[in-house]
Amino acid sequence: MPRSLRPKHATVTTRTCAAALLSVALALPAWTFSPLGAQAGPPRSARAGQLPAAYALIREADIRRDLYAMASDAMRGREAGTPDEMRASVWVAEQLRTIGVKPLGDDGSYFQWFTMYRTRVSTVSSMGTLGEQPLRVWKDFIPLGSAGADVQGPVVWIANSADSTVDVRGKIVATPMLRPFSASIRTTTNSPEVRYTQAAVAAMQQRFARRGALALLIVADTVADRAFDPLAMLRARGTYDVDGAARRFANQSNRAELPVPARQAGTPAFLVRGDMAARLQQAPTLTLQVRLERFETPSTNIVGVIRGTDPVLRNEYVLYSSHQDHDGVRYLIDGDSVWAGADDNGTGSVALLAAARAFARQPGKRSVLFVYHGAEERGLLGSRWHAAHPVVPLTSIVAVLNGEMMGRNHPDSASLLGVQPPHRNSTALVDMALRANALTGKFSLDSLWDRPMHPEGWYFRSDHVPYARLNVPAVMYTTNLHDDYHTPRDKPDRIDYPKLTRMTQWMYLTGWFVANAPKRPGIDPGFKLER
Repeated sequence: MPRSLRPKHATVTTRTCAAALLSVALALPAWTFSPLGAQAGPPRSARAGQLPAAYALIREADIRRDLYAMASDAMRGREAGTPDEMRASVWVAEQLRTIGVKPLGDDGSYFQWFTMYRTRVSTVSSMGTLGEQPLRVWKDFIPLGSAGADVQGPVVWIANSADSTVDVRGKIVATPMLRPFSASIRTTTNSPEVRYTQAAVAAMQQRFARRGALALLIVADTVADRAFDPLAMLRARGTYDVDGAARRFANQSNRAELPVPARQAGTPAFLVRGDMAARLQQAPTLTLQVRLERFETPSTNIVGVIRGTDPVLRNEYVLYSSHQDHDGVRYLIDGDSVWAGADDNGTGSVALLAAARAFARQPGKRSVLFVYHGAEERGLLGSRWHAAHPVVPLTSIVAVLNGEMMGRNHPDSASLLGVQPPHRNSTALVDMALRANALTGKFSLDSLWDRPMHPEGWYFRSDHVPYARLNVPAVMYTTNLHDDYHTPRDKPDRIDYPKLTRMTQWMYLTGWFVANAPKRPGIDPGFKLER
């Protein structure tokens, strides 16, 4: 259990967290920083006055150096709720301080603290027996739900899982895993055997819940047997939430579900290893007890500001958005267990640093906020928190420019999410972004990922969403998913740095246009963000 996890009754204060961060900071390596020198020869359009002089400060060498630091194995994947996220947060704050970005967090710091509520299956009080043999959670069985459960009774073996003529109502069913449809298996995230198993168990849970089974034991096939330990490690982390936050989805509560449910509604389901099949066919008595436990643990947003030059417009803000966390240290893939998150979201994070260097040298008329949202991978928790508790009035935030995974795939393609209905909430902001692309990256924009029916639902999976739902103009810059997404292969040496530099220039110039526009971008009439 990470030391940052605390029982529910524990009190986490800003001073406590700051003291912990100081001790983490002392362990950081002493990275070197190159001076903000001029880049030789800005584009011709700069000579025509279309680009600010500070555009030349966005340099590939700086971006590469920053990303190799932030996504190094020493950062251990920056998992939210652990000292590794705190180490990365201190590192980001120190970069902002060095650049000249002023702190705008709690108590004059760069850090806006919030509390995550983590709910997980208790390994101490969850247990089971099959006949006379004890069963261990995560070793012999994996709970496939997110609630407590009590299961007791004889097991009914169903040899053919696809046979829907067998009456399973009110019975504890054990049955072999059915191979999932290929179209239901995700093409990205984790390893192939885990993706296969997740698709298979989801389909079987639905199938037997509809048929009224009391409980379901899914017996792993050979692929799921290989995925058993990795899947146990993933599910043992549990779920995370934050209380009093903005919504990600329209039907989502803005309150954390604090009471721990004692019993799961519906059909509790469990994955068991393949070698348990013979014993299950003998109709033994099964007893399974699943209990949950809840912890509070701190996470943090990192917030800095560069003040604008106009005495009136400086009270409005352009918000550059990223997230500093990733998946941490998980199971081995190809001999590596550090899920470093270079593209996700080291690329967006170092793009913000590059934009900050430019604005620090040449501020715009409006002020610029740089917000690194903590615990994005746990469900957009940091952005949901800041959108509900912004460090400046929400009405003064004129646009959110969110960078998320900006350094892979074809060198001349990218996506701008929020460019078409129903995701587009500000045509004026989109027009500025398209103009900036024409002057910088000149990317061919792939609109498929921005469509509401795209199977990945990519628009709803990053930090611009809580702001957009609150009617703040917002777009997301991305080069989309790839086969290394959420694996240890997402390393700095796999990033296309010339492309990432162009993406950064594009994102920066959009913000420059917004910061200096006579009129702030407006919300399109009738905008309503629904999936």
